[in-house]
Amino acid sequence: MNNSQAERNVRWLLGPALVLTALSGCVSAADWHQRVDPELLGQYGKSAKVAVVIEFEGAPVPAPTMPVSVEARRAYVAALKARAQTSQQDVLRTLARLGLTPQTFWISNSVAVDLPLARLQSIARQAKVRHVHLDRKLSILPAPEESAKAVAGSCNAAGAPTWGVTRVQAPQVWALGFSGQGVTVAGADTGYDWTHPALRDKYRGWNGTTADHNYHWWDGIRTGGNATCAAASAAPCDDNGHGTHTMGTMVGDAGGGSVIGVAPQAKWIACRNMNAGAGTLSTYNNCFQFFLEPTRLDGTAGDTGLAPDVINNSWGCPTTEGCNTANFAQMESVINTLDAAGVLVVGSAGNDGSGCSTVNTPLAIFARVLTVGSSNSGDSMSSFSSRGPVSVDSSNRMKPEISAPGASICSSVPNNDYSTFSGTSMAGPHVAGVAALLISAYPAARGNPTLLKEAIIGTADPVAGITQTCGGIPAGTVPNNVGGFGRIDALQALQYLQALPAPPLFGSSFE
Repeated sequence: MNNSQAERNVRWLLGPALVLTALSGCVSAADWHQRVDPELLGQYGKSAKVAVVIEFEGAPVPAPTMPVSVEARRAYVAALKARAQTSQQDVLRTLARLGLTPQTFWISNSVAVDLPLARLQSIARQAKVRHVHLDRKLSILPAPEESAKAVAGSCNAAGAPTWGVTRVQAPQVWALGFSGQGVTVAGADTGYDWTHPALRDKYRGWNGTTADHNYHWWDGIRTGGNATCAAASAAPCDDNGHGTHTMGTMVGDAGGGSVIGVAPQAKWIACRNMNAGAGTLSTYNNCFQFFLEPTRLDGTAGDTGLAPDVINNSWGCPTTEGCNTANFAQMESVINTLDAAGVLVVGSAGNDGSGCSTVNTPLAIFARVLTVGSSNSGDSMSSFSSRGPVSVDSSNRMKPEISAPGASICSSVPNNDYSTFSGTSMAGPHVAGVAALLISAYPAARGNPTLLKEAIIGTADPVAGITQTCGGIPAGTVPNNVGGFGRIDALQALQYLQALPAPPLFGSSFE
């Protein structure tokens, strides 16, 4: 595909690049119940306290110019913090008087707290409160029937990359000298077995001799926990295996030439946003805030300069678990903030296919998430891969944008083992890994998710055998709501970038 064709595709998909990090409008204090989830109102008389996320009003923070430099990102984060302080201070004083200790999130201008229901009305009536959400559940994407298969020893006894790594043309980019050097990827998931031999040397907190988890790991599960992963764990752990598998596909190298990761020289950092496969709105906020400004293990001394370049998300929050149009907006504001800060957010489409409009959960439904469907070794779409358009929020948005290998993907699992999983959870990490390759080879793409999306979707290879019409887009038309623009191709994406006029490395001003 030539550059002019790619540019036309991108203009059609991305549209205007306006980024807003807050929503407008408010409800009068007299109508406080309109600011509260109906389920919370229904909790009266049933429990004394309930976990809530209090979302606040606040002026939009102008987005930095892309590509976003570290200095511009720091200024942006400082502005987000200032907005949160102004918006949240009255409620925080009230909570302090009640002896409550909330978690504060400047990334979403919200506060999470176990709130006595007797205080719900007085909190909701405060002038700067936009909405009080139930602290909703989120979870890993349900696996298709074909899921885990144990693999003895390694993923490929012959000492070759896995089929997915090969199919996205990663080895061809490696041959040019680019395999993720100088790039940091991040994962928010069930946790990670950092000592796995395919992952340890890629962990940013490991220097080859000792580990320092400050700035490289954050446990979004601050209370509760379980026998495998205690709450506020001081080192990466994985109580499920899902997270370790996804990270292997991004950066894993099992040694002896058996590469399981697309970008084996990239470094990784991580956050656990699910406890035994389930998390909440607050754990979601917790992890994304850490990624935008990594901190020490005690949450202090944040350093925006250590933010990752790309974040993979292989999880969802369906309406059956309580996500709805009210909290969609709160979740999407976080994605818009990360995107505006120059961090690429990748999300898996879901495993609810093959019907139309089965892309129906955050994060996959959001406009600024690069949403990934699953293709198989025959370069056709996996039957389980969710299809668009997005109807759950009435946007009719085309999704997914891109497809990647997600069927029978071998990767790392805890306890130094390997296993083959299937799902769009496996497809997303291939795309995150390709993004790392592109940044490694073309540094001007760092801090510029718009340019990365442009290169990735504009050079995709068409997926074979699509006969399904979804959202009125006829079979054979590209892009479509089944496979998006096609299966990702790392080499073609790099060639597209290298053919562009040389841009400045970073922008430094605010729009």
